[in-house]
Amino acid sequence: MAEITASLVKELRERTGAGMMECKKALTENNGDIDAAAEWLRKSGLAKADKKADRVAAEGRIAVAQDGGKAVLVEINSETDFVAKDENFIAFTNAVAQAALAAGATDADTVKAAKVASGETVEESRAAAISKLGENIQVRRLAVVNTDNNVAAYVHGGKIGVLVEVKGGDADLARGIAMHVAAMNPPYVKATDVPASFVEKEKEIELAKMSDKDKAKPADILEKIISGKINKIVNEVTLYGQPYVLNSDQTVEQAVKAAGAEVIGFQRLVVGEGIEKVVEDYAAEVAKAMQV
Repeated sequence: MAEITASLVKELRERTGAGMMECKKALTENNGDIDAAAEWLRKSGLAKADKKADRVAAEGRIAVAQDGGKAVLVEINSETDFVAKDENFIAFTNAVAQAALAAGATDADTVKAAKVASGETVEESRAAAISKLGENIQVRRLAVVNTDNNVAAYVHGGKIGVLVEVKGGDADLARGIAMHVAAMNPPYVKATDVPASFVEKEKEIELAKMSDKDKAKPADILEKIISGKINKIVNEVTLYGQPYVLNSDQTVEQAVKAAGAEVIGFQRLVVGEGIEKVVEDYAAEVAKAMQV
């Protein structure tokens, strides 16, 4: 049996990022062969990843990569916000975003086969990150744009990511629109994008809210009242109709048209959106463990 020295353990730790005891065990299992030990740790990481796969990962981070009009947002989830802020997790998410951009990936499944700068696939790198950080980590979804128009990729606090495509204008306008979308979350770009069913439903609601006195008004007057209310609602749910967050004296539409531009579309990702979070009762968990 080869001697497992402290320097050998240190070298393996630096290479793999695994814990000291895991590195020592890996070297012991592989008779001091550092290459074999590294491979053993990788396989061990894959096993750990499988064991953690069923644990809810609803925290995490939105990572971004961009090259001109080609940009990608990637939502990568962890179990806790603590890990989401870890420098190793942040480095992993940035590497995944760059790999997705370089590979032209369009969804989470295709990005898993893409290679990060180290030469590993995203899936292999994910398994290593799980081994190092001790939590379930999932590459959940992507937002992608590839165009000749102006593109802004904006991430707010690592939790909200936005891609905006603008025809005309400049990079500053596109970024301003992206910041607005992040802050105000409009469901639609312009009034013509709002479904007729939504408008009809709102008309029904507004009519039901009116007093009998108002309902008794002439049909043309009643229509004007209802139309005014609906226009206000439509403005609230459309990007173009909302007051611009960078200049509330004008709407987004006014700001865009003043620049001779047009918003083609946007995509918005929020970390954990749609994932049912599990609320842990740690006191009960500890009490249960004490009874075993």
